[in-house]
Amino acid sequence: MVNVKQLNPDASPQAAFGARVRSSREARGWKQDELAERVGYSGRHISAVETGRKPPTHRFSRSLDTALGLTGTAESFERAWGEIRNGSLLEGFPEYLDQEARAAEVRLFEVGAIPGLLQTPEYARAMEEGNVKRGTLSPEQADERVSFLVGRQAALTRRVPPMVIVVLDESCIRRPIGGAEVMERQLARLIEFADQPDTTLQLAPYSMGERRPFNRLVNLLTLSDRSVMSYVESETNGSLDREITSVLPLLRAYHQLQAEALSQADSVAMIEQVRKGTL
Repeated sequence: MVNVKQLNPDASPQAAFGARVRSSREARGWKQDELAERVGYSGRHISAVETGRKPPTHRFSRSLDTALGLTGTAESFERAWGEIRNGSLLEGFPEYLDQEARAAEVRLFEVGAIPGLLQTPEYARAMEEGNVKRGTLSPEQADERVSFLVGRQAALTRRVPPMVIVVLDESCIRRPIGGAEVMERQLARLIEFADQPDTTLQLAPYSMGERRPFNRLVNLLTLSDRSVMSYVESETNGSLDREITSVLPLLRAYHQLQAEALSQADSVAMIEQVRKGTL
């Protein structure tokens, strides 16, 4: 008799997902290979997901829904996958993304790395591969993050696009990510971004010193009703804030940052110099 591994759905959201896959499969009287044939994966993959050894992906979850007749229902595995994915994001970030996709104006400040909205797929891939090497993400999770980022960028391409204002610390264009070719394409992407009609790009040079008001990521959204919210992130925590008394000081500091930063023309010139290796 084959030993069936006992599952503990309370161990983690991923374990709960796997336990649901097994129970749904067994309720239909299917063996792992039978489910595998229906979803286009191997029996070994089904086993790994059921026992929590392999995280589910978006594609796999959608295939499960199709095979089990759960597409669009409250019990769908795609929905469960979304809950797992959002659970790995910092607090407040999933809600921030919902608001970002509807915002009339998006203001970003970043230190150390190009922000997600401006990343090329190659740059994003290199960032996630670093997480895989450190053991903080599985290869499947890295794939999902890159796909998710592409979807996030596409959400801002709409009939009336938002105004996107970005100030990058000089470190963002100096820090090499993914090698020379990846950085070349990424810096070219920044120049293309700056040339669009609904964007502004500025650099906060090292020479600003203590006059730079922020030392970490700051996002500010202006919605269609002109209300403003902020999202501030640290290494381990994210905070979405709608209280005007705490958002206004950040907005004021952002205006000060823009006044001190290089003009867009000078910023693009610096990016070109870094790109050509002349600065």
